[in-house]
Amino acid sequence: MQLRALIYFNELARHGSMRRAAEKLGIAPTAISRQIENLEYHFGAPLVERDPTGIRLTAAGELLAARSARSLRELDHVRTLIDDLKGLRAGRVTVYASGAAASGLLVPALADFSASYPDVRFEVVVASVGRSMQALAEGEADLAVTLFTPPRTDTVARCRVAIEHAAVMAPDHPLADRLQIGPDDLLAYPTAVPDAAFGVRQALDGQMREAGLPALDPVFTTGALEVQLELARRGRAVLVLPPFSVRRDAVAGTLVTRPFRGLRIRTHLDLSHLRDRPLSFAAAKLVAVLEQHMPDFRADREV
Repeated sequence: MQLRALIYFNELARHGSMRRAAEKLGIAPTAISRQIENLEYHFGAPLVERDPTGIRLTAAGELLAARSARSLRELDHVRTLIDDLKGLRAGRVTVYASGAAASGLLVPALADFSASYPDVRFEVVVASVGRSMQALAEGEADLAVTLFTPPRTDTVARCRVAIEHAAVMAPDHPLADRLQIGPDDLLAYPTAVPDAAFGVRQALDGQMREAGLPALDPVFTTGALEVQLELARRGRAVLVLPPFSVRRDAVAGTLVTRPFRGLRIRTHLDLSHLRDRPLSFAAAKLVAVLEQHMPDFRADREV
């Protein structure tokens, strides 16, 4: 069985179409068909079925797709490590991050890093903490920068700093005159917060219950950070965010932060990678840059 056959099959599984997979690979559809036939002969089972809308993976095909995708990612990672041994200082680093961490931490760190290593390429994926940790476990990500990170035995946190959330609003919002924001204030004014899949919402809802208060009924429910920020800038919503995520707005005077009273939304900002997966040269150097930036995000420097 050749590696090329697995690469072709993996592209076919991703695109669900011989034509689209062939265009992506820059080859003829018949070349993919031949490699799929070779794989089916090797495994002794049909892997794809054709229908009017394209192709559909069989049960055996689904199993091979799941395993081959991870194997190909690991082989690509090995190639990067071999390049490191040869002294090449290029490569690609994939980072999964929460929205707040991506805007507040990754952007300045990547800007500094790229100036020193212009041949390195980056892929930054903004995702929930659950998806980010899954990407690490499956070899899709080299690093993850997350909030409300659940404990896992297969990952290691290289750097961790305490983060305190605060209320965020426009400077002319009625609550901006308060020194502290209480849970009753969040009930009295429109809010924009993520849904229950996000750790900050879970922490917020849990503390409202413990205080014997009604559940928060946000006017806007969204995990998109920029949507939240724009709603706050327009005076239409109060946000619950770590202050580092709005530093630029705070300096520009378009948003202000106020500490909570009677609520404590506290977590950690974690820089993680897979425990048993060696970091490439580029990923290891980026870790060092992120470690230099992260202490500036401690809670006691923000509120």
